[in-house]
Amino acid sequence: MIHIISDRKSLYRSCFGTGNMIGQILQKCRPLRFMVESDLSVSMANEERANPGWLDLLWLLFLLMLALLPPVREWHKQLILVLIGVFQLLESGFVRAVPRYGETLAVVIKLALAAILILHTNDVPIRSSYYPIYYLPIVTAAMYFGPLGTLLWTFLTSAVYCSYLYPALKQYRLTPEGIAELSLRIVFFFLVGMIVNRFVMESRLQTQRYRISAENLSEANRSLKKAQDEARRAERLAALGQLSAGLAHEIRNPLGVIKGSAEILHQKLGDSDSLSRELADYIYTEVNRLSALVSRFLDFARPSQMQLRSQQLPPIVEKSLKYVQEQKTASKVEVHRDYGAALPNVMADEEFCDVVFTNLLLNACEAMGEAGGDLKVRIHSVEKGDRREVAVEIEDSGPGIPAESREHIFNPFVTTKQSGVGLGLAIVTKIVDLHGGTVKVTSEPGEGACFEVSLPEAVSETTSAEMEAKLH
Repeated sequence: MIHIISDRKSLYRSCFGTGNMIGQILQKCRPLRFMVESDLSVSMANEERANPGWLDLLWLLFLLMLALLPPVREWHKQLILVLIGVFQLLESGFVRAVPRYGETLAVVIKLALAAILILHTNDVPIRSSYYPIYYLPIVTAAMYFGPLGTLLWTFLTSAVYCSYLYPALKQYRLTPEGIAELSLRIVFFFLVGMIVNRFVMESRLQTQRYRISAENLSEANRSLKKAQDEARRAERLAALGQLSAGLAHEIRNPLGVIKGSAEILHQKLGDSDSLSRELADYIYTEVNRLSALVSRFLDFARPSQMQLRSQQLPPIVEKSLKYVQEQKTASKVEVHRDYGAALPNVMADEEFCDVVFTNLLLNACEAMGEAGGDLKVRIHSVEKGDRREVAVEIEDSGPGIPAESREHIFNPFVTTKQSGVGLGLAIVTKIVDLHGGTVKVTSEPGEGACFEVSLPEAVSETTSAEMEAKLH
């Protein structure tokens, strides 16, 4: 008869002692954080195990207890325990160094060391009381792999342990009591492996929930900050609009008087008084420039009465391009078009959209200077959440926009031009906002700038009428 453990009470003490140790490990392992893959039954091949120092200390204490048990003077046993302890300490670094097969090799190495240890702790290895060392590769597999992987590794570990039966049966007879004790050990192998794995999988799922919640909260915070910034910007624009409207109204009437007086003076002066005629011309020219500036203030300030209708964007962009190409600033600019096929219609006011694209195209040509450059115009459809939009990208090859100016470039009276007023992009933003669209800029110093205007796809006639009613 093969006595696997001398009596049944010692068997229970050994089994339940090991169970207590595993229970402590489960309690201490709660802080471990894992990533969850879509299939929880496969290996976590790209995941680094969180292995706190105190957990390594717990394993080392367990190995030290084994080292103090008989046979104490068996140096092979002590050497193997030292190797197991060293590998336990270096395991995390080993797994990182071999990212593809690190987890599998770690389990294989521990299983091999455990099998060698059993050989040096009893003349008949299957009777060795050091069999709990097999919990080490089982628990490691449970922490690295999913349920199926844990079952496979536990089965392999049990097969390695049971392989010692073959040489033992040549000298001894396996009794029913021995079969029961061996079966109980194997059952405990699977029980511990599945308990640890279930805890690990729950920990992974919980960590994933926390991560998703954190990402959702972060996204909500970003959306809230964006909404607050837009609200503050809208308040500033409203205040500036009221101020601009008041100033423009007060300035326009005197300008009309000055302009009319300059015209009369020009007509009354004879050809002999050339200096006076020249001065009158200066007055007339500058008054016209100030009048145009006042008109821009009013365009920015007054409520916009838009006539929205379903239409294609490319013809509007082409109209703006034709006008810009006739200007002196675009004489050395080469235009590259890239229009997508089967573009959906958008709800747009043609006149206001022409203002938007003309402003952006003129800015792009002016940014490239007298030397000219490449002007790329792209139109394509994009999916944003549950709605579809048409995006127009206008990219130049100029010097780009400085990072410190990029955040404020759409605010009124912010300009990078020496003679600019800073209302062009503010008017563009206002018009695009009224269309329910968005405008953004991307730029790197020395690599030009790209402005993207996105307008929503055309809606039904009823919705369009409601939208126009709100605008009016």
